[in-house]
Amino acid sequence: MNFNHKRRAALALGAALMLAAPAWADTPPMRVILPVGPGSGVDTIVRAAQVALAKALNQPVVIENLPGAGGITGTSALVKAAPDGNTIAVISNNHAVNPSVFKKLPYDSLNDITPISVVGGSPFLLVVNPKLVSARNAKELQAFLKIKPEEHNYASSGNGTVIHLAGEMVIDALGVEVRHVPYKGMGPMITDIMAGQLEMGVASVPSVQGQLKSGTLRAIGVLGKSRVASLPDLPTFAEQGFPEVDVMGWFAVVAPARLPAAQVKRIHEAVLAAFADPEVKAAMAKQDNVINPSTPEAARQFLKAEQERFAKIVVKANVKLD
Repeated sequence: MNFNHKRRAALALGAALMLAAPAWADTPPMRVILPVGPGSGVDTIVRAAQVALAKALNQPVVIENLPGAGGITGTSALVKAAPDGNTIAVISNNHAVNPSVFKKLPYDSLNDITPISVVGGSPFLLVVNPKLVSARNAKELQAFLKIKPEEHNYASSGNGTVIHLAGEMVIDALGVEVRHVPYKGMGPMITDIMAGQLEMGVASVPSVQGQLKSGTLRAIGVLGKSRVASLPDLPTFAEQGFPEVDVMGWFAVVAPARLPAAQVKRIHEAVLAAFADPEVKAAMAKQDNVINPSTPEAARQFLKAEQERFAKIVVKANVKLD
């Protein structure tokens, strides 16, 4: 091939690449702050929707993990961002828990954000080490724990976390006394339950699917209102006679306060489109996530109600963090 032919071929290839590139390649990116670390449940969810969200927004999407202090680090960065429609965050239960467990926060959990949508949730299970706990359902667990109550324990992924409070909700409903053992993360907690260092704990479904299949862990019940698609024979605690046990791991899209209504509408519509994408829906179903995006107003009401609800649980459990 001579020089002219090569040059024409190169120009043709360049033109094709320009046509293939998104029209918004030079548009300022949407910064998506995650107040959690890489590989966490929320991180996995958002990354599964990243491409679809960018397409729906018609702009690049850059994910920024800012974990620390139970989500306070990442949320602090969000509330300081300009309300220009180019910064959002995906928060979870700890956002509603933190006002009750920390003496002081560097922001107002309700008034320093603009709710966009409570997108969905991830079911929680109570799991036990089958070698230590003979119970196979909630009633049997209640009876088991009433025998030598001073000897029983349950683990959580951290003091003051939603996993801790979910465990307290179960213990309170069963009317038993069980010692709480906090861990730094769900991974170490599950490892020690499997190893027999602890009897039980609350866990997300994806984090224990393999152990449930192998039999190294046993699930006692689902903590939410509905059964889990991948575990259709596992009843909820409500079905087993404990309707007060009702909690799941939700996630919500929020923006800085005073975001203009037009930007709220734009981002909300993009979130709806992204989570309606067939590939995203398949990824969510694989993780047993329940997707049902709310309106911005419903999201605001939900966050307020959750903050009030967890405050009552915190008082019962006497949880306080500095």
